[in-house]
Amino acid sequence: MTARPAILALLLLLGCTTFRPVKDQAVRHLLEPLAPDRSLAASTPAIAIGRVALPEYLDDEHLVTRRDGVLEISGLDLWAEPLDTSVARVIAANLSRSTGSMNIQPVGRFTSLDYTHLLELRISRFDPDESGALLLQGTWRLQPVSGGEARNRFFRILAPIQEPVSDAKNRVKAMNQALLQLSREIAASR
Repeated sequence: MTARPAILALLLLLGCTTFRPVKDQAVRHLLEPLAPDRSLAASTPAIAIGRVALPEYLDDEHLVTRRDGVLEISGLDLWAEPLDTSVARVIAANLSRSTGSMNIQPVGRFTSLDYTHLLELRISRFDPDESGALLLQGTWRLQPVSGGEARNRFFRILAPIQEPVSDAKNRVKAMNQALLQLSREIAASR
């Protein structure tokens, strides 16, 4: 009968060391606007950023890379918010800072139809290309709300990725740079 308490104590001790909480090793990344911050006082342009269309393979909480037709999914590098939401937020902030307008934001943030244009953005690539640079490619159009048809504009932006290219932080920095270049292209077209 004295062996039972000893065995129970041993099992309790083993259970405490075996079932320790596992530390979450994941890193959550967030895209950020890079346009210089400035006061926003203008009411125009008034642009709503529509939901960004992404390829299905990028619509994931993990950072995904396409290499030679094979998808590589990072187990530790995650997005802090959905990528389409993040891209719309960053484009809106970059455009606002570039134009000084306080009326450029994702469409879901408008409480009424107070915008004059809707930015439609379709991304077909947003990952490193064969050379190791970040490729942002797709189409955009600034559709007037009052009618008329705007044409789609193709874009292809290459942003260098600092070494090591495989580092997710360097990739996210290049993604921010590519979104800034796209924002400048859109702002210049108005």
